[in-house]
Amino acid sequence: MKPEGKKFLNIIILGFSFMFLFTAFQTCGNIEQTVIKSFNSTEFHGSGYTSMSIIYGVLSAFSLVAPVVVTVIGPQLSMFFSGLMYSCYIAMFIYPYTWSFYAASVLVGLGAADKDRQTVFISLTVISLVGCFLLFLIRKPDPEPAPSEASQALLQSEQTDSMDSTTSSPRTALCSQAVDAFVKACKIFVTKEMLLLSFSIAYTGLELTFYSGVYGTCIGAMAEFGHDAKSLIGISGICIGVGEILGGGVFGMLNKSSRFGRNPVVLLGFITHYVAFYLIFINIASDAPIAPEAGTDLPAYIKPSVQLALFCSFLLGLGDSCFNTQLLSIVGFMFRNNSAPAFAVFRFIQSIMAAVAFFYSNYLLLHWQLLILVVAGFFGSITFFMAETLAQSMRRESDYNTI
Repeated sequence: MKPEGKKFLNIIILGFSFMFLFTAFQTCGNIEQTVIKSFNSTEFHGSGYTSMSIIYGVLSAFSLVAPVVVTVIGPQLSMFFSGLMYSCYIAMFIYPYTWSFYAASVLVGLGAADKDRQTVFISLTVISLVGCFLLFLIRKPDPEPAPSEASQALLQSEQTDSMDSTTSSPRTALCSQAVDAFVKACKIFVTKEMLLLSFSIAYTGLELTFYSGVYGTCIGAMAEFGHDAKSLIGISGICIGVGEILGGGVFGMLNKSSRFGRNPVVLLGFITHYVAFYLIFINIASDAPIAPEAGTDLPAYIKPSVQLALFCSFLLGLGDSCFNTQLLSIVGFMFRNNSAPAFAVFRFIQSIMAAVAFFYSNYLLLHWQLLILVVAGFFGSITFFMAETLAQSMRRESDYNTI
């Protein structure tokens, strides 16, 4: 097979693997808090919010050192073992104990007990395992072409002149590169550009927690939505996905044209989220995030509407895509010479804020959580506009240097 065909095949395999793996994990994450609340036994006392907080806390801690692990055991095995950790986490729901539930949450960072729950989570576990084993179908790239005789002679002379070149192993060199990437990530973290963007990235971590874990739980806890309220959690996830796909496709294509810059898209995301937060505030009861299994009977400010709740799910997904597409674009532009460590910092900030948000979701009522999002969204948007000004200055300077 030609190298181009092999690369394309690897992309297809990797895409299907991630599709199976994260379909199972994200589905589990969306229903986790609701399922956990359905257990009422002396053997299990867990919290879905605490579990997700552990996941993202461990993820943030290891985001900056993951390149070292990948260097040592290779990308294929790294992805496979990471996928197995996801599968173990999902499998814990088949028959959960508190210790195994939280232990599996740590590994990932690196309904009642009836047959229906077991069927669902056995299916999700199998789906995630299919994604893991698909990774073994990825083919290794073709070796580099052999150098010419002149190049070989030059290489031999350089190796003779340097003893280090003859004694150092390729693995040692790769580890050195990984350590260098970690040091670069630490240096990038304290640059003016990244410090400005860190407010926006932190906001995406907070709102990630809200739309992926908290809001679905709120919908499922609304007694006003009837006996089928918990079935709306899946529909809410679909609406969020539709918003993400629409925004990611449209605004991703707009990134190719820098005529208007990134600010209008972020401003749209800012307004979209503010509208969603206000509608959620008046449509959902304040104790919905921490309501018991029976749900909440507290009144909202208006008569709760299922259609309005699902529309807010769409707005949350659309607004999230506005922020994420533009953040990925500006980070890739500002740190194009050090993109890997820059995105490691991006993931670190986002994950640690998601961990914090999942932790306080155990205790705060809905209106306090929305207030945190409103304040964080405001400062995140303002600092993004400032960072975009710097990016435009860098672009003009780059264009001038190419004349």
